[in-house]
Amino acid sequence: MIATRIRNMGQPHWLGLYGLILGAWGLLYAMAIPADLRAAGAVYGWEVLAALCAATPDAAGFAGLVAMWAIMAAAMMAPTMLPALATYEDLAAAGAKTRIAALVGGYLAVWLGFSVLAAGAQMALVSAGLIDPFGASLSVGLSAVLLALAGLWQFTPLKAACLSKCRQPMMFFLQHWEEGPWRNGVRLGAVCVGCCWALMLLAFVGGVMNLGFMGIATVLMVLEKLPHIGRWLTRPLGFALLGGAAATLALGL
Repeated sequence: MIATRIRNMGQPHWLGLYGLILGAWGLLYAMAIPADLRAAGAVYGWEVLAALCAATPDAAGFAGLVAMWAIMAAAMMAPTMLPALATYEDLAAAGAKTRIAALVGGYLAVWLGFSVLAAGAQMALVSAGLIDPFGASLSVGLSAVLLALAGLWQFTPLKAACLSKCRQPMMFFLQHWEEGPWRNGVRLGAVCVGCCWALMLLAFVGGVMNLGFMGIATVLMVLEKLPHIGRWLTRPLGFALLGGAAATLALGL
């Protein structure tokens, strides 16, 4: 069974998905802001360095920010979809008619919509002086609010409902199979956004182009969707985020 699964992972659609993920991470690495430039920004002013970075609102514009967030979504969220795709392929092996490209397309379309909203939020926060041009918080209050929001969301019934669908992809597909692969992908993307939107917005705390944050967040979101691991992670992560919000306020971080 394991050997069959490994062989199946070498099929073209899987290789294409792996290529999408690796390509997205490669683009993020290319766009990441070096630490020395961040330090120089604090000395010489962000206005000087903003012109050097294509991922900032003034240099890239709204369309550029949407593209940046879309690349982030592909890099961070596509890996969390792998268990659902493996289940979808199992259904295909059982004789069900499947279209993986349509499923993935619907999923990514939802995250593209999220990227539009996130890019708008970034431009608004930069204009308000709450984050720097590289997307990192300049406000203790904003950091604390985002951490608290993400922490509280971990305990909500809606988060639990979304996670239950992500953790049981076979049940999800059986419930919604008649809608077709595109709508299945859109629905799967919607429940994924329900699981992860608050954690994704923590990019405004650590910096939108902070590869460290993106790597840690990706691992946490992948693990949280695994049924035997995620149930032990969701609530402790919520408490940790709430503790981080309290510490941010207390220490003025």
